[in-house]
Amino acid sequence: MMNNKSIKPKGSILVTGGAGFIGAHVSECLIQMNYKVTVLDDLSGGFVENVPKTAKFIKGSILDVKLLETIFKKYKFDHVFHLAAYAAEGLSHFIKRFNYNNNVIGSVNIINECVKNNVKCLVFTSSIAVYGTNQVPMREDLIPNPEDSYGIAKFTVEKELEASRRMFGLNHIIFRPHNVYGEKQNIGDRYRNVIGIFMNNIMKNRPLPIFGDGMQTRAFSYIRDIAPIMAKSIEIKKCYNEIFNIGADKNYSVNQLAVMVGKTMGAKFKIKYLKARKEVLHAYSDHKKIKKYFKTEPLTPIQQGIAQMAEWAKSVGIRESKKFKNIELIKNLPPSWKA
Repeated sequence: MMNNKSIKPKGSILVTGGAGFIGAHVSECLIQMNYKVTVLDDLSGGFVENVPKTAKFIKGSILDVKLLETIFKKYKFDHVFHLAAYAAEGLSHFIKRFNYNNNVIGSVNIINECVKNNVKCLVFTSSIAVYGTNQVPMREDLIPNPEDSYGIAKFTVEKELEASRRMFGLNHIIFRPHNVYGEKQNIGDRYRNVIGIFMNNIMKNRPLPIFGDGMQTRAFSYIRDIAPIMAKSIEIKKCYNEIFNIGADKNYSVNQLAVMVGKTMGAKFKIKYLKARKEVLHAYSDHKKIKKYFKTEPLTPIQQGIAQMAEWAKSVGIRESKKFKNIELIKNLPPSWKA
């Protein structure tokens, strides 16, 4: 006689920001690994439809301390993946209070609950923004020197995790992803996610906006190459209390990217060059460490990844950009954002 009882879950996991882009993919991977997943998201940048159907969804903010105390006590999480953040790096200069409240204070709230509830490990998504400029290839053993408020916030949380490890024994794993793209990304966000912005504009028959001359370079990372590694990390004890760069190895200029996206979308397009903004011109990481700790698969070629994202983008259609309503500093704000 067949046993209809489901296999007992390996453990209970909280994913903050699980309705967002990376969080949704990591949640899917964890469920496939037979974990019971609870997603906490305020839907400020994510979508309910991104949350896996078998996950428990709670709408709420990491700034709501009472809510965090309640759910940590109720669900008794074994591990926490903290992906909730507002990751508009360029905009962060002009929304400092908002940036630090969401990306530092919110993270401290999560750390506090992990300590109080004896969570086995907290996985945190930082960013290569912590490195700053002129540090390429970016290696984990370099001394971070962030140049924007977003990078400063991420590095602050990294240091707080180190302190919490020393003081309270809270294990952590830090990932520094970069320029991640793919299905479920918020293509309607005009302040971040350049590939999504290009695809959304093409569907609107609008030009592709590029700051400066378009010669700045990045290594664009396909989501399905990084989410499984992040999910598996909690089962590899030697990864505990380590920092990992994660993402693609090959660099492309923003000009090259625009041409690839335009051709893949199968539409005529124009490029609109805007006044250069203050940003790191060349950013790419060294990934020797993560390849040493994980059995990594061959990375998805960028043309293939863009094609898969384009097919998804066409299926969901145009998404309208929400104007950020809480700009704190107007001085030196890029004119296209000010408009």
